Amino acid sequence: MAENAQPIIIKKVKKGGHGGHHGGSWKVAYADFVTAMMAFFLLLWLLSSTNEETLSGVADYFDNPSAIEAAGGASTSMIKLGNNVDSSKGDGDKNRESNSFEYYSEAFEKMELERLEDLKDELEYEIERSPALSEFKDQLMIDITEEGLHIQIIDKKNRPMFDLGSAQLKSYARKIIREIAPILNKVENKISISGHTDARRYMRSDGYSNWELSSDRANAARRELVKTGFPQKKIARVVGLASKFLLYKENPLDPRNRRISILLMKKKVEDDIYRSQGLEPEKRSETIKEETSQSETKNSENEQALEDAIRSGTTRRTGEIIRFRGTGN
Repeated sequence: MAENAQPIIIKKVKKGGHGGHHGGSWKVAYADFVTAMMAFFLLLWLLSSTNEETLSGVADYFDNPSAIEAAGGASTSMIKLGNNVDSSKGDGDKNRESNSFEYYSEAFEKMELERLEDLKDELEYEIERSPALSEFKDQLMIDITEEGLHIQIIDKKNRPMFDLGSAQLKSYARKIIREIAPILNKVENKISISGHTDARRYMRSDGYSNWELSSDRANAARRELVKTGFPQKKIARVVGLASKFLLYKENPLDPRNRRISILLMKKKVEDDIYRSQGLEPEKRSETIKEETSQSETKNSENEQALEDAIRSGTTRRTGEIIRFRGTGN
């Protein structure tokens, strides 16, 4: 009887369904995802905080690693590559080259301001001595501003530069522009020409308004300048501003609000115009660099002699033009 007894089998059932060895795999995947995202954002941060020269160096390294060598052979570091790259090739190198000279140094700005002051003195002197300009001196305003040398040719009640609603320069307005053009052409600074109207409402049936009129008048002044031989390449901007910037705000209809403004721009202002258009600023000639270098090394004795000559009215600060103020010559 005992020999025929069946063995007792005990089955244990584990609860939890799909627990098993798969329960923690999602944690590994999540950790990998977080690590990848950290690396991605770190890369974005590095790209945004690295200057253009270093980025160009990194790109050049991957294009031709053997071309960049350190003292002991080929460099394996990508951090200092920018200092070893040949600056004579590539668009990135062109940008670096254009910034190699500090146009915005204190010495350069001082020299540029002195030149503009000399031109202002010369223009005022010519206005006093020239029969072609002296009769119009009450229609000429000349100032040194933060942007450069500002020359404004303003209308007068009985002597406007243009007929009403016209963009055709009067003969005496053309004469004024012809007289000042050679003086403006003595420096490398580019110019900006602006046309202004008074606040009198002007609108033709075809939609032509003070905006178009002021633009056409500015272009009329540009064309007259070019006729004198003034280089087209030195005209950086021609704009019409209608009555947006009144000279006499207390009297918006004052005829003196109608004017042509010619701005001989400082290098900073000129460069800002280029950058606003997404362009690299143009470089000045080598003579500018030499003159700036010379201005930094002037000794006090030469500077004093130069200042004495300027006060006497016999010379310009640059020494390029001799004037005889008060002699009638």
